[in-house]
Amino acid sequence: MIKSKSDYIHHLIKDKEALGIARNKPKLFGDEVWKFQRILRKYEYLSNCRPYGKFTCVPLLFTRYKFHTLSLRLGFTIPINVFGPGLAIVHYGTIVVSSGAQIGKNCRIHEGVTIGATNGSSRAAILGDNVFIGSGAKIIGEVSIPSNVAIAANAVVVKDVVCGPHGCTVGGVPARIISHNNSSSNIFIVNKE
Repeated sequence: MIKSKSDYIHHLIKDKEALGIARNKPKLFGDEVWKFQRILRKYEYLSNCRPYGKFTCVPLLFTRYKFHTLSLRLGFTIPINVFGPGLAIVHYGTIVVSSGAQIGKNCRIHEGVTIGATNGSSRAAILGDNVFIGSGAKIIGEVSIPSNVAIAANAVVVKDVVCGPHGCTVGGVPARIISHNNSSSNIFIVNKE
């Protein structure tokens, strides 16, 4: 969660690295996903830190409007304060994330993913660091997924994933461990700070 301006800048830098982008600014046309991630982080910063005191409401409302508009255009339902630094949304397309989810740093997420709550609960999945989520994967309920896990395309995770500290790959319906390969080949980690 962004709690200061330095946290905000750190998140922006890590997101850019996770996306594998070398440019300093998004292109005028294109780079919609990067633009979304930047506005997501700005919205988190303005909501959590209120840097302009009582005058924060004007930039906050403008940022919220831009965030909402871009979310609709790209098909994202992603709340603020869910993802740690190093978020990489690979493609635009439907992505639904519950506000009750907690996702660590260096998450790479593809289109068609749902991370949701169930049975009337507002609590959703808790994911560790360096998690790769393939296209169409569903993570439903209050499940725990440790660090360094790769979730295969179209997997349906409905119970906790238990694997060693080096990670694993889960897949299938319902998801189970299908390999002891971890997520390291699927995500960009420039440095491990």
